[in-house]
Amino acid sequence: MSLDRVTLVCIAAMGAMLFTPCDVGAELHRKPNVLIIVTDDQGYADLSAYDHSAADIQTPNMDRLAKRGVLFTQAYSSAAVCSPARAGWNTGQHQVRWDPRSSFACGLPNGAPHLAAMLKKQGYDTAKFGKNDYGGKTLHRKDVYAYPLNHGYDEFLGFSAHGHDFFLLSEEIRNRTPDPRSHSAVVGPLQHNRGEKEFKDGYLTEIFTHAAIDFMQRKRDQPFYVTLSYNAVHHLIHQSPKRYLDKHGVKEIPNYDPDKDGSYAEWFNQYITLGKITDAEMRKYYLANLDCLDDNIGRLLDALDEFKLTDNTIVVFFSDNGGPPTNGAWNRPLAGSKFTLWEGGIRIPFILSRPNDPNAGETWDQVVSTLDVAPTILEATGIALPKGLDGQPIAKSDASRDLFWRFNKSHAVRSGDWKLLHNGGKHRRVPTSGIVNREQYLTGTRLFNLKEDRSESQDLAEKHPEVVGRLQRLYLEWSNEVAKK
Repeated sequence: MSLDRVTLVCIAAMGAMLFTPCDVGAELHRKPNVLIIVTDDQGYADLSAYDHSAADIQTPNMDRLAKRGVLFTQAYSSAAVCSPARAGWNTGQHQVRWDPRSSFACGLPNGAPHLAAMLKKQGYDTAKFGKNDYGGKTLHRKDVYAYPLNHGYDEFLGFSAHGHDFFLLSEEIRNRTPDPRSHSAVVGPLQHNRGEKEFKDGYLTEIFTHAAIDFMQRKRDQPFYVTLSYNAVHHLIHQSPKRYLDKHGVKEIPNYDPDKDGSYAEWFNQYITLGKITDAEMRKYYLANLDCLDDNIGRLLDALDEFKLTDNTIVVFFSDNGGPPTNGAWNRPLAGSKFTLWEGGIRIPFILSRPNDPNAGETWDQVVSTLDVAPTILEATGIALPKGLDGQPIAKSDASRDLFWRFNKSHAVRSGDWKLLHNGGKHRRVPTSGIVNREQYLTGTRLFNLKEDRSESQDLAEKHPEVVGRLQRLYLEWSNEVAKK
């Protein structure tokens, strides 16, 4: 479905209706609950409700959520990697305002506006489960603003790092491992509120789902806000419960053993590139990991139904960035991957499910950004939008808006159907089959028409120098604006 300005104005006018609970009596004036589900490194084509989905993908529960809401084909992350992407969507501000490189070291500056804090101030019970990653000096720490309990969450169970072992969650394994904590290769107990919580068995995707369901059940009688930030389908992609591995016909790889495998980082790095795991196997491990994730999203939807919360809960679902080069994700027909500003690095699966939405079950090609998540939720819950947000409520999103990205020495602009890409690049790892690198266009300034060429295969810069000039000027204006303190 394509949205013109008339359609958008009509949607905005219906805003109050879209977010009004169905139930009457005491529930009539209750604010809607909010559940945000963030997946980690999910490919653009790895959701079967899409017409462009990969042939081997089946995600019945993500599809079930899409039928309850609107599925977006042109949704973008504000960043090509996890830490800045998460800083952007949680604040509604483009992260380059405090991290000019939009890098892994993005951080979350003291006092930055945060969706959880704004909802908590309005009486919401708040909780975060899963990955808490703003990068840089925030990793593993509880004494910084980036730690969930310091910016609006009442409860937290998870980890503050780029990644965590899915199975090794005990204090015993941490004590036996020579290097239990780095930026991605992490073993041991989870952070739990102000302390820790170990699990001698269990699987992270299921543990985080259980914790979220428990919280929603306990808080079912008052408005709540839950961020469920899975580390699936991030590496280590081969780690899934055996029943999922068996389903996809791949062998179970033994968990790390400090007595046999040396450092955890060395063991970890063997499995995040092609080598010990082949291209075909990596895809199957990815499908197993994604199947488990999809089943757990089904558990969440079942719980909302069981607790009679579905008709008063807004659910937003999206991936933090595009699929990476080597976890087996499928970004085709897009080019590029995580770590790049090609469409495959920044265009993501995205679903917005709202109570009483007359557009439920539709697919829209409206351009939206993860920067829109915070203002959309604030508007839906009746909270005035603070000044300085870079996102827009989705129902009122400006169809003519421009989007901007920066990642190290690369930058990109999308204006209408045009995209300017400067130094698109590729990651150094040999990619799996679902990733396409445009070898002839890796450096320099390129121009693509995404309406005609979403795979970014035809550079039109020489044919349309006036468009290149206009988008370059837009980028310079934006760069100067966000640099203001």
